Amino acid sequence: MGKTILVADDEEAIRNLIVEELTDEGYRVLAVSNARDALKMVETEPLDLVILDIRMPGMDGLEALPRILGMKEGLPVILHTAYSQYKESFMSWAADAYVVKSSDLAELKQKIKELI
Repeated sequence: MGKTILVADDEEAIRNLIVEELTDEGYRVLAVSNARDALKMVETEPLDLVILDIRMPGMDGLEALPRILGMKEGLPVILHTAYSQYKESFMSWAADAYVVKSSDLAELKQKIKELI
């Protein structure tokens, strides 16, 4: 079995696209629709990488990021968002990569390969 990736994104279509494409690449992909569920997964699952949306209802990705890193130091996290303005936020610097959403997942896949 390949590496395990967690996708946290509240948009079902995007979540499904990422799951499908990464599964085709040989990864084991888990998907959740919010940051709270993502934190539970980080606690209980042996993950190799997290793809984290920033804008989600309840807790957002920038709030969840330090908690994830606090639980599993060294776990690579890619912030995956439709909004490029967060790239300048110091909160996003803790992430290993920052990828602006696109229907073409080439950049996301490239970052995943670099990180795991």
